[in-house]
Amino acid sequence: MYRRAIHGWMKHFDFFIIDAMTLQLALIIAYGIRHNSWVYANPTYRKIGLLLIFCDAFIYMTFNTMHNVLKRGYYIEFKETLRHCIYSFGLLMLFLYFMKISDDYSRVALFLMLALHIAMSYCSRLIWKWVIIRHKALTMNKRRMVALLDEKTAEDVLTRLYKNPVQNYDIVGIILSEESQRTKIADVPVVASLNNAASRICQGSVDSIFVDCSLTSSDVEEFIDACNQMAIPIHYYMPAIYGAGDRYFTEKIGGTTVFTSSINYATAREQIAKRFLDIIGGLVGSFAALIIMLFVGPFIKKASPGPILYTQERIGLNGRRFKMYKIRSMYPDAEERKKELMELNRVADGRMFKLDNDPRVIGNEILPDGTMKKGIGDFIRRTSLDEFPQFFNVLMGHMSLVGTRPPTVDEWETYEYHHRARLACKPGITGLWQVSGRSEITDFEKVVQLDTHYISNWTVGMDLRILLKTFEVVFARKGAF
Repeated sequence: MYRRAIHGWMKHFDFFIIDAMTLQLALIIAYGIRHNSWVYANPTYRKIGLLLIFCDAFIYMTFNTMHNVLKRGYYIEFKETLRHCIYSFGLLMLFLYFMKISDDYSRVALFLMLALHIAMSYCSRLIWKWVIIRHKALTMNKRRMVALLDEKTAEDVLTRLYKNPVQNYDIVGIILSEESQRTKIADVPVVASLNNAASRICQGSVDSIFVDCSLTSSDVEEFIDACNQMAIPIHYYMPAIYGAGDRYFTEKIGGTTVFTSSINYATAREQIAKRFLDIIGGLVGSFAALIIMLFVGPFIKKASPGPILYTQERIGLNGRRFKMYKIRSMYPDAEERKKELMELNRVADGRMFKLDNDPRVIGNEILPDGTMKKGIGDFIRRTSLDEFPQFFNVLMGHMSLVGTRPPTVDEWETYEYHHRARLACKPGITGLWQVSGRSEITDFEKVVQLDTHYISNWTVGMDLRILLKTFEVVFARKGAF
């Protein structure tokens, strides 16, 4: 029976135990240096010792800080150790502050503990990694694996399989998907051809089969069917079947186990974190939107009679339509006049609409000498004040703080297949495109490239970085949301 590997935060629980021990040791040493006594003799500090364990565990499980710990080099390990220790310490400080008990503790001792924890945790991780790698290299009972490969990619595949310093398998042979005269590839013997591979494996010692080749051949299908009859576990390299660039996982739909491929996916924990961030930002932004509308509303009314707030149908997550809110910065007939101005559009393919000195903007006027007079509408757009009501959409769940900009219906109707990838996440008030020079980017394919990159590489940390960059862009007047 095949034994699956442990995944998630439990995979490296041994590193958490060691890290928790170094944290307690750091507290003992720091307290001893500061107070010249035993820390746990002080009832107040006994509580902080227990609290430190909970903070450390919370950061460990929430951010999965030991992910790929055995593959990380010295610099990456130091950076991840620093991040883990600072997050744990920050959570502790936050708790002490909100509980109003921070004055009961020595700040010198706590910051000394942080410095010691960083140094000791880093050293202990390096030592434990060395122990694991050396121990497994000497004692692990590795699974014997045969690889079914295409000849032209076999060497690259073997390099990838042996990239991990800690292996729980040993490739004992190669079967090529087509006839070949080669007897060895990258020092691994070619043990059989497809027409006799099943019988060789039936009489040999093989724990599993690794498949990274085209599955269209009938010979390959027969071999895999024979392996299934022999109850030999088979590992499929999915990009070889579905194409590279996607994420793959198994799940249940209606009680049926299915294999799912997607450009990216978010765990339940990540979805909760993103929605929590949206709710907090949505509440703050909605309050700011009401204040802004109170101040700029009279100027809009005076320059152009009509509503202060207007809605526009936009295309959101996976093609869903929703009403997006904005402060009106254009004249009421802006949409009708858009068709007349289409030939002046800076985006040639019409999949976005950008226009210099847009005459539809409230207050914009061409003077007799040819210069452009700008008014309240231009000010609202330049300062991104018109975007604030979208925080209402964030609270309602139509949008997120960070995402891709939602296209209009007419823009969406011109999309080709790869353009629709922009709709694979909730639209956002800001995003990677916006902080990469929104006003200067007029090539729609570049926009799609940036949006697809965001979706493919999305993390909660990436959203936070984009939000910080957005503040910089807006306050520096480099662009708009």
